[in-house]
Amino acid sequence: MSGRGLTIGRLAESAGVNLETVRYYERIGLMPEPGRTPGGHRSYEPEHRQRLRFIRRSRELGFGLDAIRRLIALSEPGVETCREVRDMAQDHITSVDAKIADLQRLRGVAVRCPVIEELGS
Repeated sequence: MSGRGLTIGRLAESAGVNLETVRYYERIGLMPEPGRTPGGHRSYEPEHRQRLRFIRRSRELGFGLDAIRRLIALSEPGVETCREVRDMAQDHITSVDAKIADLQRLRGVAVRCPVIEELGS
């Protein structure tokens, strides 16, 4: 392990997430296992920060954890996947567009106030 490793706190801060998020992503396999210091503390490399930022940004864009796992797998070296990634992105955009349409309908209904009636349809 090189001397440039990041602590979990610095990694989390640099990626804009909290410590528990880092640990959770490790537990579910989205983040690779970090190295350990001689004292047993996690030690992260720049690649960990890049992966964590990718996950955070994907979550901000509304991708679920399974989709992110797939995107990560598709990013592995030697995998020709631009078309599959484009297809995933297009599917996600279609889903987001449908949600936007639903929210716009809800906004129109909220002005009239029969919200419960609209939610039931």
